[in-house]
Amino acid sequence: MTTGAWRIGRRAALRGGLGLILASPLLVPLARRPRARTLDRVSFQTDWRAQAEHGGYYQAIAAGLYARAGIECDLRQGGPSLNIGQLLLTGRADMIMSNSFEAFTFVRESAPFYTIAAIFQKDPQVLIGHPGSGLDGFDKLSGRTLLIGNGGRVTYWPYLRKKYGLTDTQLRPYTFNMAPFLADKNAVQQGFLSSEPYSIAEALGRQPEVLLIADAGFSAYQTTIAISRRMAAEKKDLVQRFVDATLEGWAQYLGGGPGIEAANALIKKHNPDQTDARIAYAIKVLKARGIVLSGDALKDGIGAMSDARWINFYQSMTEVDVLPGGLDVGRAYTLEFVNKGIGKPS
Repeated sequence: MTTGAWRIGRRAALRGGLGLILASPLLVPLARRPRARTLDRVSFQTDWRAQAEHGGYYQAIAAGLYARAGIECDLRQGGPSLNIGQLLLTGRADMIMSNSFEAFTFVRESAPFYTIAAIFQKDPQVLIGHPGSGLDGFDKLSGRTLLIGNGGRVTYWPYLRKKYGLTDTQLRPYTFNMAPFLADKNAVQQGFLSSEPYSIAEALGRQPEVLLIADAGFSAYQTTIAISRRMAAEKKDLVQRFVDATLEGWAQYLGGGPGIEAANALIKKHNPDQTDARIAYAIKVLKARGIVLSGDALKDGIGAMSDARWINFYQSMTEVDVLPGGLDVGRAYTLEFVNKGIGKPS
């Protein structure tokens, strides 16, 4: 497997300078003469269309945090038919939005890529039940129809199945369509904390029951930053500047207030399906459930990771045969660029 060439483009930006000339017997200041400043261009590929779940990146653009760090960020939207991992492998993206599972895929396949930051301390995937259905714990999943897609069946489902004594006979396909769920009051469907519960509440007029899979002890990092080892080694300063600006963007975005209006405007521009109400809901639940600020991030700052957490996740996945034994856990990540306290609560 080859990585392709890493090519970081550059675009000049103008920064004011001061020039003087001699006019008559006096020195008269001229108008400012531009002095070129080059910005390091970094392409970052997200895993879905623009949304509040990517808000920190949009905030870093809108607030000029990347620019002040000497970076022009080419923030690219993902989508259902885009294989973003392949973009990283072939060198068509400098960094991608990833997760713990993909990090171990890189290790398993001896691919020279790894994780350098974990924005989401909790995986925001959820299981959703009808309002008033009594789905107030994972032990209440037994006997229910579970609408879970292929991705969930090979990641969190084996973990939940073993821990709570569930069976594969409960599973039905999930096709990103709410209709089967709405038609069956005994059904439970997968979703994303900040998305499907909002849509279901709109359809039913009441808030559904929501179980956050991370609350079952599922310890995957989500919305991570993955990069090639080569770029991390050869452009260490650039990578650190990008990570720092990104984490500061997340700190500002979660802080709310009028300072994030420009970021939200960018989100809506890039994805017209987003509304002010949907964005506000997403920010609310991300904060309320500690998706970004919980665990190690409370003491080490946004993006925090730890050796213990990576080891725990790997062991829990080998126990349910999701990941093979014998992998070198330390090759999945590096702590070099995080745990510097950016955005931690005061």
